[in-house]
Amino acid sequence: MSIDEKTELLAQLADARAALLKTASGLSDEQAGARPTVSALCLGGLIKHAASTEAGWVRFIAGNPDRHDLPDGVTWADIAAGTAREFPQWMVDYQNDFRMLSGDTLAGVVQRYAEVARTTEEVVGGISDLSTAQPLPEAPWNEPGATRSVRRVLMQLISETAQHAGHADILRESIDGQTST
Repeated sequence: MSIDEKTELLAQLADARAALLKTASGLSDEQAGARPTVSALCLGGLIKHAASTEAGWVRFIAGNPDRHDLPDGVTWADIAAGTAREFPQWMVDYQNDFRMLSGDTLAGVVQRYAEVARTTEEVVGGISDLSTAQPLPEAPWNEPGATRSVRRVLMQLISETAQHAGHADILRESIDGQTST
């Protein structure tokens, strides 16, 4: 593994984060929570989602993957059918990451993303081999026995963050006609 590769991947992730954050520049909390399209997405929620997703993947590469446990008596089939009598808190939190909730502020959301970015830099900085891989946690969306390397996690984060920056551009243009480009 080359130190240059790690540096380049982290720089690309930082660029993707900056593109996402630029779309919310100068907005009020109300505007950051607005859903100006037929989608349920809002700019603040996209930033919250990107931060939570990155934090989860960083926990994974640090050896502490998120668990996707279900409440007693609830199955994945119940979840898929929408008939579960109870949804796990991690699933509720995931849905709430896409919204600005009461008490959320754009400044707070941006600050949390900056904290996640610092943690990413620290954790990845301490890894000597980007090929280091570990098994993905058991969940219906993960192939049984599948693994992910640190390199692949970073590439996925770059891709997803850049994709959300594009979504955010559309939302911003719908709010006030501005784009980040």
